[in-house]
Amino acid sequence: MVATDRDDAAFDAFVAARLPHLLRLGRALTGDEQRGADLVQDALERALVRWRRLDEPEAFVRRAMVNRSISVWRKVRRERPLEALDDTAVHDRPADHELLAAVRALPARQRAVVALRYYEDLTEVQTAEVLGCSVGTVKSQANRAMLALRRQLPTYADRQEAR
Repeated sequence: MVATDRDDAAFDAFVAARLPHLLRLGRALTGDEQRGADLVQDALERALVRWRRLDEPEAFVRRAMVNRSISVWRKVRRERPLEALDDTAVHDRPADHELLAAVRALPARQRAVVALRYYEDLTEVQTAEVLGCSVGTVKSQANRAMLALRRQLPTYADRQEAR
């Protein structure tokens, strides 16, 4: 077996194992299933080109997704309303649809902080590193996001505890 074949097999195994998780992260970052899938595809294409040199492929792909997401919303420089998410396309628990809709309504930077801090379970320092900002910015964006989510979903936590 040639080294390239081994690299291709390792990349294929990585994609097979991590694709569902990466797609959920993409959806969390963009607020949209299709744009999230595009984000994943773009990041995986970038990873494939550098595959032999990557020590931590998942960290690279996650960072590429966040950077591309930030690049897009910086270019747009304004919020655009998102179309409604088709319930048949989502495989999360039914109660999560309400939460996803509320997260989707957050500004892009707050959405990125929520996705990295609470979905990816990164620390504030790691989140700041991925986003290229200060820890204080991560804290303030997370605080604003959580306040907005609490205003939009005041009873969500009570329903989750009742399960």
